[in-house]
Amino acid sequence: MSETASNPPLVVAITARALFDLEDSHGLFERDGIQAYADHQRSREDDILEPGIAFPLVRKLLALNDGAPTEAPHVEVILLSRNSSDTGLRIFNSIQHHNLGIVRATFTSGAPTWPYIKPFGAQLFLSANPDSVRRALENGVAAATILPAKAAQQRSDQLRIAFDGDAVIFGDQGERYSREQGVEAFGRYERENAHEPLPGGPFRGFLDSLHRLQAAFPTGDDAPIRTALVTARSAPAHERVIRTLRAWEVRLDEALFLGGRDKGPFLEAFGADIFFDDSLHNIDSARQHVAAGHVPHGVANS
Repeated sequence: MSETASNPPLVVAITARALFDLEDSHGLFERDGIQAYADHQRSREDDILEPGIAFPLVRKLLALNDGAPTEAPHVEVILLSRNSSDTGLRIFNSIQHHNLGIVRATFTSGAPTWPYIKPFGAQLFLSANPDSVRRALENGVAAATILPAKAAQQRSDQLRIAFDGDAVIFGDQGERYSREQGVEAFGRYERENAHEPLPGGPFRGFLDSLHRLQAAFPTGDDAPIRTALVTARSAPAHERVIRTLRAWEVRLDEALFLGGRDKGPFLEAFGADIFFDDSLHNIDSARQHVAAGHVPHGVANS
């Protein structure tokens, strides 16, 4: 599938610990050091790694390339790893075994991986390293910290992604106002400014790219992608959100205005493959039910 300036690919960069279950190896590295880790990986380079927390998401993203409409943007996943190319051979063997269409990778032998995110043109970065995630966000790339775990059982073939609103899709001004002035004052302010679009947050660019990909496929029950906004906002603060998405010409299939209810059970009902939120409290609730990525952005993470 050819790419043009008007049809750029959707590129996701991911680290090995988010893609595969490497926690035993990582524990060995932290306990006994780099040489013990290297010897361990080389001695087991033909042992296939089990899927990690973001594996189902990656598999579904790459599956969108199979039989996609001609006008659909191509999806590419880039592997970024602090392994050396030598110790990383086990990772590539596992990629090939699981038949993942990942062909580009960077192995940095312990150096930071985040400087390579932008040269690859990635719109999203997923990592188990909070510092790398923060550096990516500082450089204008949507990024989230994924707490490593084994992959959850896949519920359907449809890709389902859920987003928080303030400080993720939108800027954090609303959250700041609510903290400083209180919830009632926040509601009045949002109602008075309902026709003024909200500023974009760190995930606006990724949402735009995902929407462009989604729009290339048919809608309805057979659509391969479904998205949701899952926010603590409630009426009357809902209207500004709806009008903002309308002004951006971005489609979200579902919008849940929860008014502070725990998000986890709702995300399970939606069947999210991943959920992005700036609040660690919401992430703790969500990850009991679905894969969740913490976005360390905005006043909640000052």
